[in-house]
Amino acid sequence: MSVRKLTSSVFAVGAIDWDRISFDALVPLPCGTSYNAYLIKGSEKTVLIDTVDPVKVEVLKNNLIHLKVKQVDYIVSNHAEQDHSGSLSMIMELYPTAQLLVGKKGLDMLMPLMDLPEDRVQVIEDRQKISLGNKNLEFIFAPWVHWPETMFTYLPEDKILFSCDLFGAHLATSQLFASEVPNVLQEAKRYYAEIMMPFGSRIPKHLETLQDYQIDIIAPSHGPVYDKPALILDAYRDWVSEKVKNEVLVIYISMHGSTEKMAHYLTDVLIQRDISVKLMNLETVDIGEIALALVDAATVVFASPAVLMGSHPHIVSTAYVVNSLKPKTKFIGIMGSFGWGNKLVAQLTELLKDLNAEILEPLLIKGLPRAENFQEIEKFADEIENRHKAISLI
Repeated sequence: MSVRKLTSSVFAVGAIDWDRISFDALVPLPCGTSYNAYLIKGSEKTVLIDTVDPVKVEVLKNNLIHLKVKQVDYIVSNHAEQDHSGSLSMIMELYPTAQLLVGKKGLDMLMPLMDLPEDRVQVIEDRQKISLGNKNLEFIFAPWVHWPETMFTYLPEDKILFSCDLFGAHLATSQLFASEVPNVLQEAKRYYAEIMMPFGSRIPKHLETLQDYQIDIIAPSHGPVYDKPALILDAYRDWVSEKVKNEVLVIYISMHGSTEKMAHYLTDVLIQRDISVKLMNLETVDIGEIALALVDAATVVFASPAVLMGSHPHIVSTAYVVNSLKPKTKFIGIMGSFGWGNKLVAQLTELLKDLNAEILEPLLIKGLPRAENFQEIEKFADEIENRHKAISLI
């Protein structure tokens, strides 16, 4: 059992998944994750905020049994994704009088995923309030953080915001509160990079909405609970801003050493110019580390050998992901080596077309880089330095 108390009447009843290593067969989970569900006991009504991934439904059931919860009046679905809603049918069977509270879009997305008794569904509206007796719930629609139907639930009497995926972290920890977890911001930033960054332009609107609410606790759907909300709110304001740092992310892969030499030399000369560099070899790095580095980097450089005229397949797939994540990167560099022909620049330019970033003059070298080529790399670094100076990063 993993029941933990937020307040005298609000309990964390979800599940910690210590062993999960990936999400959506895409996102690595180096620190595991949790599926947070919350029970609120009002003087007249009891409500469950979200459920858990189906693989952990027995944990949720046991937690509710441990609290001697004989009746649940409402189950709130903040988000239709199955790590939150996948156990809904089973919990509704356990509590046969419980009403499901969900927005219209949420219901439309839930119905194809599971069998729900329609006579036990109550469709709610944005800013609608529900009484629990001595407590009330308010529902705040928050589309596109990160699905179109996502919403928050607010408990004004305890000043708790149940924020769904926003402000979450894929982090398995025995500590309930974020103030007790030293690495919480690093993992929250990784989560932002992997899940929320594609919707970064929409998040400021939701942050502005939340300014109208008194919030003492933020209880997300993954990771620890923020007992000092300013920590994560300030971090998000920074991450979603247009500000970038004097950082370059160099993403490379090499087959016979030529591109590797280019990437390492570029890294060295950028460091000499007082530019922070993160060099990532696609043979060893995971996509989460790349996403994390994208949050702040002013410049991203893709370094690839030519493979059958095009970029290396690992560079192609990474460029696709970077384009989808939509970081606030200002400049894109393309460099690489080839033997008898290439279409590196055209291919990568097309793959990165959705980024609001300037593509610098590319640098392609035939064969092994020689002395004159290293001079070209230094000029490439000069161009990056000049661009950073132009936007006052140096």
